[in-house]
Amino acid sequence: MPSVPESLLKKQATRAKIAEEAKLAQLAAKAKKKVDKVEFIANSKKYREEYEKTERDAIDARRQAKANGGFFVPAEPKVAIVIRIRGIIGVSPKAKKVMQLFRLRQLHNATFVKLNEATIRMLRLIEPYVAYGIPSRKTIENLVYKRGFGKINKQRIPIQHNSVIEEGLGQFGIKCTADLVYEIVTCGPNFKQANNFIWPFKLNSPRGGFSRKTKLLHYLEGGEAGNRGEEINKMVKKML
Repeated sequence: MPSVPESLLKKQATRAKIAEEAKLAQLAAKAKKKVDKVEFIANSKKYREEYEKTERDAIDARRQAKANGGFFVPAEPKVAIVIRIRGIIGVSPKAKKVMQLFRLRQLHNATFVKLNEATIRMLRLIEPYVAYGIPSRKTIENLVYKRGFGKINKQRIPIQHNSVIEEGLGQFGIKCTADLVYEIVTCGPNFKQANNFIWPFKLNSPRGGFSRKTKLLHYLEGGEAGNRGEEINKMVKKML
């Protein structure tokens, strides 16, 4: 019988080793996926119960204030969504810089902004070029699920699986879409990292066009620009 060449034996051994390692990695990934699924479902349930409790507490406080003849003042919003509605023509250098800081480089780009004294002043500088308001939890979920892209190694990666989020934000305890939405809704301690991970949303033109006649005027003057409070949710829905 002819002897098998040593080079062929080494090649076969290497292939067998690679196949074994791939099989072990596949089994480990399968086990991890099973454990993660249980954890993600538990987290989603916990967040949902917290959202419902917050809504019930607000309703109860409003009813109690009404019964006592007073007024209920809700907490100040922590997060706003900003949508760029005008192009580059006639934009002042200062407003252009602020929009770059907010990552609003293209028409119909949208980003989340943490509200504080500094960001509110910056929003007032760019009011003629953007529409902004307070997003609801449903709006945030729709944006993340339907238009969500993550930033991995400076690349725009679609959030089609929780592994994308875990790769980008796992070190901050954010491993699934429920964790990501919760961090944005509650403006948690890792809001900055979570918001930077989300690529600016690229929205469509509103279905049926803008509801007002002009984009040049403020929302309170019959235009589209500026702060529109909770009405921003209707605009986002038309642009998804």
